[in-house]
Amino acid sequence: MFKEEETTKIQKLTQELRGPFNLSVDRKPETLYFHMQTEFVHMGFNGKRTGTETYLLRLRCIPAASSRKKLDQYTCRGFCLQLSSEDIVTIPALRFWDYEFDPMSGADGKGPVFGVPHNKFEDITDSRGNELSPDIRYAIYNNFIDFHALNDVFSRPMFGKGIEKLKLVGDRIVHPAAFTEAPVNLGTAVKPGSVFRNGEITLEFKGISVVDGALCTLIGYDSGESTLKMIMESPEGPDVLTEGGSEYKGDIYIDLETGWVRKVTLDEFVSTETGAANGQAKVNRYTVRHLLLRLISQEEFEKESALFC
Repeated sequence: MFKEEETTKIQKLTQELRGPFNLSVDRKPETLYFHMQTEFVHMGFNGKRTGTETYLLRLRCIPAASSRKKLDQYTCRGFCLQLSSEDIVTIPALRFWDYEFDPMSGADGKGPVFGVPHNKFEDITDSRGNELSPDIRYAIYNNFIDFHALNDVFSRPMFGKGIEKLKLVGDRIVHPAAFTEAPVNLGTAVKPGSVFRNGEITLEFKGISVVDGALCTLIGYDSGESTLKMIMESPEGPDVLTEGGSEYKGDIYIDLETGWVRKVTLDEFVSTETGAANGQAKVNRYTVRHLLLRLISQEEFEKESALFC
């Protein structure tokens, strides 16, 4: 049994942890550094792996509030790729690449999503000079889209309808991005008409946690039952059509003091059917995707390693 004094402390702590909390605070205007790792695990329906892809991305963000510019400025420190058990390679064209994050670009179907230009991912090669297939080029591009969806869409206020509606631990909302349809075409790699449609995206205030010594809110998200359609150019014949469904979910840890994301996890489960767009032979595939995004120090960001040679 707890003593009366201990019981009082527990009750007070419980009340403080329950909230309410203000998740609409402005982010602290400081330069931030991020590392994101994404792994695709392709599996046969016999349960065996048929291949893996690992993508590694490092980004620096200079917020508009501190740069006195209209938009946040991003720099890609480096991008690495590993296909199955092959050696890790880099993508030279993305090393020290700068771009501006525009949250409104693409929202009305005009302009590239989040302002990430498509032409940067056309005809890119790896550090050995190898050309990359359309699906790999798209996955590289999509790393940047995933980063901003997690770091800037789910985790930032949205005119009174987003994360700021969560006040108490246990609160749950349907996010404004629920049931939205996003174009996923990319230059010649993925053709117009390719779309990803979200299911009922929800956010849940799961509690309070600590990441790297910083007190954080723990927000869970779930995409609901989503669908996708991709039309990819094939140099060998008819276009390749992929249709399927997915569900992704994970946790976002937001620093209570600075308002910045410190850590994000994501797990996605994708089932697709791929074949020639003319309806000929089709192949069923199952893919699991794991993603870890974390805030890192400037020292770690700038460090040269085997992954960023």
